[in-house]
Amino acid sequence: MGTRFEDRAEAGRHLAAALGQFREHQDTVVLGLARGGIPVAAAAAAALRLPLGAVLVRKLGIPGHEETAYGALAWARGRTVRIINKPLLERVLAHGVQQEWLDDVEQRERDELLRRVQRYPGTDMDVAGRTVLLLDDGLATGATMRAAVEAMREGGAAAVVAAAPVGSIDAEASLERVCDAVVCLHLPGRFRAVGSYYRHFRQLSDDDAVSLLAR
Repeated sequence: MGTRFEDRAEAGRHLAAALGQFREHQDTVVLGLARGGIPVAAAAAAALRLPLGAVLVRKLGIPGHEETAYGALAWARGRTVRIINKPLLERVLAHGVQQEWLDDVEQRERDELLRRVQRYPGTDMDVAGRTVLLLDDGLATGATMRAAVEAMREGGAAAVVAAAPVGSIDAEASLERVCDAVVCLHLPGRFRAVGSYYRHFRQLSDDDAVSLLAR
């Protein structure tokens, strides 16, 4: 399988085409999951002529296997939403991972969320009664997207749509249970790292994200 997208901006434009029914739709907003989802959301929001904002999310990675998430955090309007994959957490603890190690992971990620709150514009958008399009650059486990969805539900969103250029079948299935709709352009049978589906997939900095949101 070759790459599917040139970069995150191109992927965002493809997503906008798939979300065309929301173009200039009243009371609809596009929120990118920080950081990787922000350039995707920025391109989609521009094409759809919708307001752009961001959701601050952090994955809770297993010590020694940080890419595997046992949960995630999302910050929205002054509070942090926390979701946990309980079956995975129980297996992790049973295999010798200490609870204090997980506590350290969570505290570190909470601190990072609060640091970004001070820097990132567009993270305090009122979503009550609105349709929210949540965009990310890919859905590996879906953990951070699920946390973002929960944050929007708690914020009173009328409807929540999760969208990404590429995702795993398992992630899409888990999100379908909590979203009003899920849009994923590419669902490979054997999912690889998100970056492998992009020709250009550089690490984004805070400055990159802030610049896109400030526009």
